[in-house]
Amino acid sequence: MPRKVWLSFGWLWVAAVFYLSLMPHPPEPVPFDGADKLEHALAYALLMLWFCQVYVERRTRIRLTLSLLAMGVGIEILQGMSGYRHFEYADMLANSTGVLLGWGLAQTRTGCVLKMLGNNGK
Repeated sequence: MPRKVWLSFGWLWVAAVFYLSLMPHPPEPVPFDGADKLEHALAYALLMLWFCQVYVERRTRIRLTLSLLAMGVGIEILQGMSGYRHFEYADMLANSTGVLLGWGLAQTRTGCVLKMLGNNGK
């Protein structure tokens, strides 16, 4: 698939994270203690992993990392200002952990999935 398609999917995912993070009544997390933190970390890890596959230059990945970290902090601030969601430092930590996990995964074979799909597995 062309790079623009992969970028479009990534930006749709960013929009979905904003929507789900700022909607008044989000879906209930999986029913175990700390599930929402796991969801935060997973969402940001997958976002980072996705975009690391589209942007392979190290300098761009560093900017991407900083942008996703800022996004996680910014969303928490917006949640606190909303009057119907809550600001949580623990969510910021989970988001940041996810970004770093995604960066790490991008350094493995997992970081080549989109490339393999774009080359029909070749």
